[in-house]
Amino acid sequence: MAEGRDVQWLEVTEGQVGQRVDNFLLARMKGAPRALIYRIVRKGEVRVNKKRVKADTRLALGDMVRIPPLRLTPREAVRDVSDNLRNLLAGSVLLEGRDWLVINKPSGLAVHGGSGVKIGLIEALRQVREDLDFLELVHRLDRDTSGCLLLAKSRPALLALNASLKERQMDKQYLALVAGRWPARRDFVSARLDRFELANGERRVRVEAAGKVSRTRFAVREAFEKVTLVEAEPVTGRTHQIRVHAAHAGHPLLGDDKYGSRESQRLSATLGLSRLFLHAAALTFPEPSSGRPVKIKAPLPDELDSVLARARQSR
Repeated sequence: MAEGRDVQWLEVTEGQVGQRVDNFLLARMKGAPRALIYRIVRKGEVRVNKKRVKADTRLALGDMVRIPPLRLTPREAVRDVSDNLRNLLAGSVLLEGRDWLVINKPSGLAVHGGSGVKIGLIEALRQVREDLDFLELVHRLDRDTSGCLLLAKSRPALLALNASLKERQMDKQYLALVAGRWPARRDFVSARLDRFELANGERRVRVEAAGKVSRTRFAVREAFEKVTLVEAEPVTGRTHQIRVHAAHAGHPLLGDDKYGSRESQRLSATLGLSRLFLHAAALTFPEPSSGRPVKIKAPLPDELDSVLARARQSR
């Protein structure tokens, strides 16, 4: 609902039970940015059962949610999904269950809007999948990373999948092309990671003794003369973990504009790589309702396949 004249009252259905008020509103007020959602909640324009609520209030079955009329300026509004993006996302579903789905996320698309990004994958999918009352990310991928991304279609599924993630019952396997010859004997990189901000507000991560415990398993998949294709499996789930651990080991990812080196940049240019070579190739998780293991693979994008072909030719 990007614009409206009348107050709406919506009843909370079974699939929305336990959802936060802010997420409920974001899924239904098409085009409304997060800042506006929080503002109208704070001002008391959003009511649940005629009472003021907070953004993190959880909804119960049968609750009646008051949504005020909205008029958004073009600058405020979240951009509508373009036909190209709509078609891309519709064709990117790798597998879908009753209460979950896995998307093959394209590189260059942020999972969330904000910080200058008018529309992210989750906002776009909520517009594309109007048949769903609930849609939330289970985990995230960096904007420039492609591959398997898991989303929940119900609150119970989200809780179950989050528990699986926390209890390390969910396995994620990535493919990365790194600078240099990765030594076959190096299986794990363990280095504490700390988040910080640059002067311009950009968030980065660095190895720091006081940081959070972080561990990544690496395995060589294919060795070339000056680069190595590795499989990376994060044991912990820190921001930019694979990228920072690989750089800390002396083998930064190709195409990494944050943690790369001059040599990795030179190699990227030589191989014609124009994006980060990091791809979430496989995801395994217990199905929320049955507990059966689900394993999904995302094929390597054509632009990364082409880079590997050029690397093989240079042997």
